[in-house]
Amino acid sequence: MTDKEMKLEHYREANKTAVYGETVFAGSSLMEMFPVNKLLQESGSDKIIYNRGIGGFVSEELWDALDVCILDLKPARLLINIGTNDLSDASIPVDSMIETYDKIINAVEQRLPDITIYLMAYYPVNYEAADESMKACLQIRTNEKIALANEKVARLAAKHHQRYIDINRNLKDEQGRLKAEYTIEGMHINEDGYRAIFDDIMSYVNEPV
Repeated sequence: MTDKEMKLEHYREANKTAVYGETVFAGSSLMEMFPVNKLLQESGSDKIIYNRGIGGFVSEELWDALDVCILDLKPARLLINIGTNDLSDASIPVDSMIETYDKIINAVEQRLPDITIYLMAYYPVNYEAADESMKACLQIRTNEKIALANEKVARLAAKHHQRYIDINRNLKDEQGRLKAEYTIEGMHINEDGYRAIFDDIMSYVNEPV
């Protein structure tokens, strides 16, 4: 069983005792690594958030796992960040990723017509602060490509009358890169980085739906 399959099986079991009508985080590693429940506990919040991110997921994999990662939980609110791994793959056109993303949103809306969906802007990267092992990837997944993809995600949100949200302001340096002190290897975000955006993301989680 692969790591992704093990995580899906864990989520499938956890979903059996979940409370419906809460908030779900879905996406790939940048969502999975968000220590939201630790930060909720530290802040004294009683909000329930189910994090169903899975590291390494491309958009098609989330499509295949839609029941476990989103639908089975019947959330009232979904914050989604999927597609960054597609952006790292030169063989996947951005428009192809957006088509899959559109398919995901359509399916969620059909099954959960009252849901509020927040399509998150992709986080920036920092090539200059990257480990050598990460630099080849970040020559494909550039901040310019991320900006283009974010424009398309914003249009996708508008098409569905859902919300496009950008919580990146505290992550960016003066050049618009991911701050070096907030990154693990140029792409992934450390706990300090997530702390820097926690209040901004919670402003959306706490909105009435």
